[in-house]
Amino acid sequence: MKFLDDRSPSQRLLMVVVLMPIAVIVAGAVVWLATLVREIPAVESFILRYPGELELPEGTREGIPPWVGITHFVNMLFMLLIIRTGWQIRTGAKPDSYWTRNNAGPLRTKYPPTKISLTLWTHLVLDVLWITNGIVYIVLLLVSGHWARVIPTSWEVFPHSISVALQYASFDWPSENGWINYNSLQVLAYFVTIFVAAPLAIVTGVRMSPAWSPRFRALERIYPVTLARVVHFPVMLYFVAFTVAHVTLVLATGALRNLNHMYASRDEVSWVGALIFAGSLMIMATCWLLLRPMLLRPVALLGGQVTKR
Repeated sequence: MKFLDDRSPSQRLLMVVVLMPIAVIVAGAVVWLATLVREIPAVESFILRYPGELELPEGTREGIPPWVGITHFVNMLFMLLIIRTGWQIRTGAKPDSYWTRNNAGPLRTKYPPTKISLTLWTHLVLDVLWITNGIVYIVLLLVSGHWARVIPTSWEVFPHSISVALQYASFDWPSENGWINYNSLQVLAYFVTIFVAAPLAIVTGVRMSPAWSPRFRALERIYPVTLARVVHFPVMLYFVAFTVAHVTLVLATGALRNLNHMYASRDEVSWVGALIFAGSLMIMATCWLLLRPMLLRPVALLGGQVTKR
């Protein structure tokens, strides 16, 4: 993706304008092909055998508890800001402000503090907050038994997922009841996002971070920073693609009911969840606008020095 960094904003916009009709044509071709494939008797038999949903382990509770909605919103907020600051780091011009850690107190080391841009400092702080929220989520996931909703319990999750993908692609969608159970494609997507993509983002981000101590230079041969860079950016693109697909399906498969599930912890068709969701979008937009150097400097000064150079 390095070629994107060398282009001006107008060139990137032109690329998007050119690629959009191509994407529409490709999507139409996929729908057409999936419709043809579904007319094959063997494929229809496959879908009947694997309709798209695994049975949950006995004793799994129905519904979505409030802590899922809360951690889901916090995750969305931090992910949005992390992606924004990460993109600024990758494509931005020379920073106008820098942060240097105070080399005193419990954080004192024999190595001189590294000067980093204020944008990178913001990115790292957001990373820590995002990881903390993720730890809280996973602990609650395991102790509550809700893990059965997002961790596959049978290898049959794969044929069920293929079946669901065919049903989505042909626009003859499977029945949805997220209050009780997710379809297998959702389970796989959530599992990969939580237990594969998120850890990859963390371990590659740590390797690229200035917090990587000079004492760890011996590990460069085992885990070179170039490898971390190669993996980190595609993981970010995965999160963006997952978010777009996730939000699209939430809105297209019964928006009011789905939003009530996630934001109001109730199984009904009403505007309660939609209103809470709208409020969460306002909070996210406000945080996006407030993420400015002028407002970040006072917070950054609590743990270091902020300079122009």
